[in-house]
Amino acid sequence: MSGLPSYRVETWGCQMNVLDGERMAGQLERRGYRAAGEGQAADVVILNTCAVREKAEAKVYSALGVLGRRKQENPDLVIGVTGCVAQVEGSEILERAPWVDFVLGTGNVEKIGELVEQARAERRHVLSLELPVESPVYQFREITRGSSFQAYVTVIEGCSQFCTFCIVPFTRGRERSRRSSEIFEEVGSLVLRGFSEVTLLGQTVNAYRDPEEGFGLGELLRRTARIPGLRRLRFLTSHPRFVDDSMIDALASGGNVAPYLHLPAQSGSDRVLYRMKRRYTAVDYLDRIGRARAALPDVAISSDFIVGFPGEDEEDFQATLDLVRAARFSNLFAFRYSPRPGTASARWGKDTSVPDGVAAERLARLLDLQTELQRETNRALEGREFEVLVEGTDREGRTRGRTPCNRIAHVTAARPATPGDYLRVRITRGLPNSLLAETAA
Repeated sequence: MSGLPSYRVETWGCQMNVLDGERMAGQLERRGYRAAGEGQAADVVILNTCAVREKAEAKVYSALGVLGRRKQENPDLVIGVTGCVAQVEGSEILERAPWVDFVLGTGNVEKIGELVEQARAERRHVLSLELPVESPVYQFREITRGSSFQAYVTVIEGCSQFCTFCIVPFTRGRERSRRSSEIFEEVGSLVLRGFSEVTLLGQTVNAYRDPEEGFGLGELLRRTARIPGLRRLRFLTSHPRFVDDSMIDALASGGNVAPYLHLPAQSGSDRVLYRMKRRYTAVDYLDRIGRARAALPDVAISSDFIVGFPGEDEEDFQATLDLVRAARFSNLFAFRYSPRPGTASARWGKDTSVPDGVAAERLARLLDLQTELQRETNRALEGREFEVLVEGTDREGRTRGRTPCNRIAHVTAARPATPGDYLRVRITRGLPNSLLAETAA
């Protein structure tokens, strides 16, 4: 075993990137490579990058500087850069870090094994950035999963929405839906291998349209949920524009479809939403989550927000706080605005910029409000029972799991539990960011 060439894939970013990293690992292992152990030097190092947040490129070049020094000591080391920074920076990476062997864009993950072999044999720079336009096809049986019971399954790649702040359409291309028949085959194969929870992925997952039959996410959820042996089904990430009755009906159908909806709002100000090119108003957004809750009162809804978007004033920010109070999210992810290259908002003048100090203060206020609301929401769950999927243990040695509504539960268990087990638990205390629980009788 030790004689096999080794690899390491270092992944940053979203669930799509995590799955891409697993796909690359599988491709390499099929060609006879083995994963390098913790702290071990690898023969092949791949930086699987994310470009969504500010200073992403600086993080990549810092890591490449370290790898460049390693390559001076070991000229046979193969270094590759993949993911969204690779797609954006392209040949600039090879110019600034000439010790990099290849740069692979987001649409070419299936080529990773071929490029690594080529780099080891020929030692010449390779740049592969073409973005496909056809329905994606995966070698899904060759994915090396990071878990033995939870799996991501991509159903749609890319994004065609072109929000003014977002780089995804430029890093992952336009929307391309996978054939449902292939999705069902992949999920079925995962269940046969012992996976009990599957999350369907897409940058805008509810823009999904089956290339052959034309149905959307709602029908895809219903058909996937019927696959024998699948215990829990999730989906990420939805866009408010594409929340329709079919999707809501599928979400409310019960069974193994998890009662959880991640629906980024980004702002509560109609003026800011217009500048973001989100194509809905705050009233539209609240209407959509209202419809979801009318169909499924216990649904947990989380969201994303950008604070300090160009031109945002205090009145706009107050509108965001008002929306958060009205929506009562189970969780939210909030970030200060950072301009991303190639996006429309990055070209706007500095006169629209929100000072860093103001943006930081607003972010703190938003997070404080959400913490207060989460504490109230989680306390309301005390005494309720949930089925928790065990994911591991926490720092105090308690069982750590996740409820169907995607809340973390720290469980005082009556019996030892291993990752992948399901436990029936009773919530004993609601904390701001998690739940305390004990196994139910």
